[in-house]
Amino acid sequence: MTQSPRQFLQRSAAGKETMKSIKNILLCAALALAFGMPALAAGNGKPQQAAPRESKRSTPDPVAAPRADEKDYKELSGQVVYQVLLAEVALQRGRNEFASQAYADLAVRTRDPGVIERAVEVAGYARRMDVVLDMANLWVQVQPDSKRAQQVMVGVLIMSNQLDGLAPRLIRMLEADPESLPANLLGLNRMFARSPDRRAVLQLISKVCAPFFGLAEAHYAVAVAATSAAESERALAEVRQALELRPDWEAAALLQAQILAPKSSAEAVASLQRFADRNPNAREVQLHLARALVGEKRYAEARRLFEQLLLTYPNNPDVVFPVAILALQENDTVLAEAQLKHLITLDIPNKSAPYYYLGQLAEEGKRSDEALTYYRQVGTGEHYLPAQIRSANLLSKAGQPEAARRQLHEAAELDPKQGVQFLIAEAALLRDAKQTEAALDLLERALSKQPEQPDLLYESALLAEKLGRVELLESRLRKLIELQPENAQAYNALGYSYADRNMRLPEARQLIEKALQLAPNDPFILDSMAWVLYRQGDLEGALSLLQRAHGLRPDPEIAAHLGEVLWMLGRKDEAQRSLREAQQKNPTNEVLTEAVRRFAP
Repeated sequence: MTQSPRQFLQRSAAGKETMKSIKNILLCAALALAFGMPALAAGNGKPQQAAPRESKRSTPDPVAAPRADEKDYKELSGQVVYQVLLAEVALQRGRNEFASQAYADLAVRTRDPGVIERAVEVAGYARRMDVVLDMANLWVQVQPDSKRAQQVMVGVLIMSNQLDGLAPRLIRMLEADPESLPANLLGLNRMFARSPDRRAVLQLISKVCAPFFGLAEAHYAVAVAATSAAESERALAEVRQALELRPDWEAAALLQAQILAPKSSAEAVASLQRFADRNPNAREVQLHLARALVGEKRYAEARRLFEQLLLTYPNNPDVVFPVAILALQENDTVLAEAQLKHLITLDIPNKSAPYYYLGQLAEEGKRSDEALTYYRQVGTGEHYLPAQIRSANLLSKAGQPEAARRQLHEAAELDPKQGVQFLIAEAALLRDAKQTEAALDLLERALSKQPEQPDLLYESALLAEKLGRVELLESRLRKLIELQPENAQAYNALGYSYADRNMRLPEARQLIEKALQLAPNDPFILDSMAWVLYRQGDLEGALSLLQRAHGLRPDPEIAAHLGEVLWMLGRKDEAQRSLREAQQKNPTNEVLTEAVRRFAP
């Protein structure tokens, strides 16, 4: 019996399953998201297999399912079978271009929908977008009522950024599936995620959604497109229309706040508050509102809202964790610790953050062993480095310096990307143990292997300063400035080193002025500039800067400079009071202790 091309493909060893639609990832990712089409194999551009099959070939599988429009190919039978076999063998051998052309020729000659679909698939696999477009056009001509053909055609036009004329096709596709219409409207923007012309996408989505403006989802889709096109007024108008149609729709309320936030964060918060008042069970909006209140530094209101949410959702990590962090911020250690301990009992993918904060609380409570236990449970990631450094410091303070250094070495092996930071932490342990020469030698050895590593240059310069090796300090910082001309801390460190030694004051001032240009509100750079002014005899100017710096950060060394300047201005009682208050908070700081000895005996 004479076989049609489809029958041959069904019976071939490679054709055990139904031929799917175009699966090339460049063509159908958008449609898969928007219209529920089959998933794609991630990243490699190859079709994802729907079920296990006998053949282990990595090439796309051919047609398997019979169609109602079966044709008779008696005259072409031998040639068709030969061409299909040739194309499949070419695919097996990696000759994708040849296979694509063979299937394209066959599709044109047979006009068989199954062969055309296979030709689209193979052309996509070969990344021949011109052939894909030709075959998609042919498929629509042969089967104008085919939903699959229309979907593929739309996908091809979208991925080739040919938006003109798409609106009628998309409208027909949306109308053909009324049950899924709301969801498909929401998926429209995902189809055009890679389109570079956002205004053209907005125009297209506006046309497509116009027939469906009785649905909130249609207005929402236009609002999303308008937001992406930076048309905020249009976006706001559309999302408000969506909320009029669905007053309890949280997604629309969140989008409205997102649109408002760039112009007025307060107005965005107010919009969330109004929605939450009208919809007391809107958890997502309440969560976003609480976070927005934190962003506005309205901590008391945020905490009250989070605590209300906690009563309703006591086991929701998105509620428990913010409550704990806000309690930490407000120094409510009892509530913070209770919620963090509860958090680690919940099913969350990563518990490093709560373990880290529990370690901090235990450390501040002088419960060193407990703190170490918590820190050891912090995994690699954002909190790993500080947890390991804190652990090492605890061990060092407990008289176990070798264990502390071993801890850092083991941590560096586990997280080699942070190796330099662990090395600097080890140098800090040696410095704090009054082994400054050993600390500098440690960094020097590392610099011999990485002579342009910025952090090593900076930290070794600071150690050289402590040892009075000004030439080494200067060479390291100037090297750092050469490598990173926008590094404010490098200019500041060099300028302050001159000012502290009362040398090269004009150059010191220039260096620190440059640092201030780069970081105008850095309290330590403000302190450095104040010290230059003090050395140059401008006591009032120095006092003003020191008061500003101390207000930004009450650091003990800034407090020591402030006390000294107050003393030199004749405000001795104020200087003594300021120094003693600072010393009560920082009893072990050497610079502050020396200032107290000199000016507040």
